[in-house]
Amino acid sequence: MPLPNAQNGPRCQADEETPLLASPERKPVKAVTPLPKLQIFILLLMQLAEPITSQCIYPFINQLVSELDITGGDDKKVGYYAGLIESLFFATEAMFIMHWSRISDRIGRKPVLLTGVGGLCVSMIAFGLSKTFMGLVVSRCIVGMLNGNIGVIKSMMAELTDSTNMAQGFALMPVMWSIGVTIGPLMGGQLAKPHDRWPALFTNSFWEHYPYFLPCAASAVFSVIILLVAAALLKETVPRATSKKSVRFADASGTVSSPCDTSLKALCTKPVLWSIANYASLAFLEIAYRAIQPLFFSTPIELGGLGLPPSTIGVILGAFGILDGLIQALCFARLVGWLGQKRVFQVGMSMFVPLFLLFPVINIVAKTNGTSVMIWYLIALQLTLSVIMDMAYGCCFMYVTSAAPSRRSLGATNGVAQFAASVVRAIGPAGSTSLFALSLDRNWFGGYGVYAIFTSLSCLSMLVGLPLPRYGWDSDNQD
Repeated sequence: MPLPNAQNGPRCQADEETPLLASPERKPVKAVTPLPKLQIFILLLMQLAEPITSQCIYPFINQLVSELDITGGDDKKVGYYAGLIESLFFATEAMFIMHWSRISDRIGRKPVLLTGVGGLCVSMIAFGLSKTFMGLVVSRCIVGMLNGNIGVIKSMMAELTDSTNMAQGFALMPVMWSIGVTIGPLMGGQLAKPHDRWPALFTNSFWEHYPYFLPCAASAVFSVIILLVAAALLKETVPRATSKKSVRFADASGTVSSPCDTSLKALCTKPVLWSIANYASLAFLEIAYRAIQPLFFSTPIELGGLGLPPSTIGVILGAFGILDGLIQALCFARLVGWLGQKRVFQVGMSMFVPLFLLFPVINIVAKTNGTSVMIWYLIALQLTLSVIMDMAYGCCFMYVTSAAPSRRSLGATNGVAQFAASVVRAIGPAGSTSLFALSLDRNWFGGYGVYAIFTSLSCLSMLVGLPLPRYGWDSDNQD
């Protein structure tokens, strides 16, 4: 790099021969680097384990809480305890995710990811065997403490790609999440209570005593398979330290740096803060909606819900995953190219208003006409709107990525963004389901007060996206 002196001057200083409208050192256009398909595939498989294990309990968690007599027979309080159990994963994840990211910089990404997937397996086995509220609590805390995978996966994705193919890599992550939220609820809904559904096959009294162990065990086996595949085939992206004092590595551009070079203060830029603020607001409203949805489906009609069994709830939630994955894969990139990131993000965020308002509408129709065909039309409409909403996530990933002050700080930026999302996801389920129960207890707005609150929050959240640029932050900061 030229040094500033009397003869040479600063590197970027213009002279009489420098074009006014061009950079003196314009970079050549790079050819798109092919993605390392096997490594990306294994990485996405490890990401898939999280939504399957977290979502498989949703179809039956409210019924489980009710059957364990945690509420003392008061069905109105089911939401308090179910929401707390759902929140514990994200609460403990938020506490430990930055530590796992820092550890992965020192010992490597692979051992941290393997530990996380192993934690998912142990937690699900413990959850399926729990017969007390404290047992459920401990099992969810275990998985949160051991699982810092999503932040590390994003860092590893950045290290497996470069500036020419990074968008392709990150675009696959929302699709993989959609697959997970398809398999998870279907697994949880269809495999719950096998003794009742297939009495000729599951004859042992064990299945009657532990009616929800089978879906938990199935998700645990899935995690074990992924663990074995990753242990055998996943390659480390952080080289071994050559010095005990400092771990240094080369990024995709070949620049050698320390993983700790980037401080939190250096990340406090306008693009990073606005990107994380929008990611957090999206994550909060989305997790609140996801927590209310199965609670609403399982709650009796007279108490403000639909009174559906776990198997039906699993099919509904699984249908969303299939529809979401198809639309994301086929339409997302085209819509972003046509409308720009900001407009797609704003349209997605605006969907929360009708999503929350449809809950009381569906219940009112059910109270009037029972579970009629109109109910299923309204549920289908709600699922369609939620697919449109989910496109906002792909935009958020792109904003966070382009907001990083440099390529070497991409992992740290993703880590901080994931920490913020984990914090609000810890608050969302417990807060939303508690408001659901409180609305019924105190008859707020006829028991529909929770939807009025979240509709108002949805309107406010759209203001947070106003400062975002239409097509992402300055791409030059990725060099």
